[in-house]
Amino acid sequence: MKIYTGYGDTGMTRLVGGTRAKKNDSRVAAYGSIDTLNSQVGYAASLLCDETLKQELLFLQQKIFNCSSDFAVPDEIRPYKVTKEMIEWLENRIDVYWENLPRLSHFILPGGSQQAAAFHLCRCSARDAERQAAALIDDGGTFNPEALRFLNRLSDYFFALARWQNQRDGQPERIYEDSPPVFEKRNKYVSDPSENKE
Repeated sequence: MKIYTGYGDTGMTRLVGGTRAKKNDSRVAAYGSIDTLNSQVGYAASLLCDETLKQELLFLQQKIFNCSSDFAVPDEIRPYKVTKEMIEWLENRIDVYWENLPRLSHFILPGGSQQAAAFHLCRCSARDAERQAAALIDDGGTFNPEALRFLNRLSDYFFALARWQNQRDGQPERIYEDSPPVFEKRNKYVSDPSENKE
C-alpha cells in the first residue's frame, strides 16, 4: 500500500466522517498544532533517562492524540475521548511537581537543562495549540469543551515540569531582568508568562 494518495494536492483534506475541509481550516489547524505538540512531547521523552517520567509522558501522548482526534470530529459524530477525569489527572500531576518549588515573584527565562528546555518547548507548543483551537470558536465550529480545557492545563503541566526538572538537575532559574514583581495574587501555579502580565 502506498503512503501517498494525492488527495491533498489541491489543499483539501477529510475530517472524521468524510467531510471535506481546506487544510488551512481552523479545525484542521487546531488538530495539526496538537500533532506538533505531540511530536515535541515525544522528543522530550526521548531525552529522559528517568523511566517513570518517560512512561508518564508516553501515557500523556496517548491522551494528546485523543485530543487531536476530538478536534477532527465535527458535530460530535462519534463520542468525544477527552474527559474531565483527564483534566483532573493533569491538575494532580501539576500539584505534585509544583509542591516543593520556590515561589515565583518574577518572570523566568525558559531554558536550563536540556530536558527542562524541551519541556518549555512543549509548554509553548501547548499554548500555540490552544490558540489554534480557540480560533475554532470564532468560526462557530463545534468541539469538545473538555479538549480545550485539556490544552489549557497542558501548558501549566509543562511549565511546572520544566521548573521541577531544573530543580532536580541543579539548574538555577534565570530571572527576566526587566520583570516587575508578579504573581503575588496567585496562590498555586502560573504557566505561560504571556498569560499572566499585570
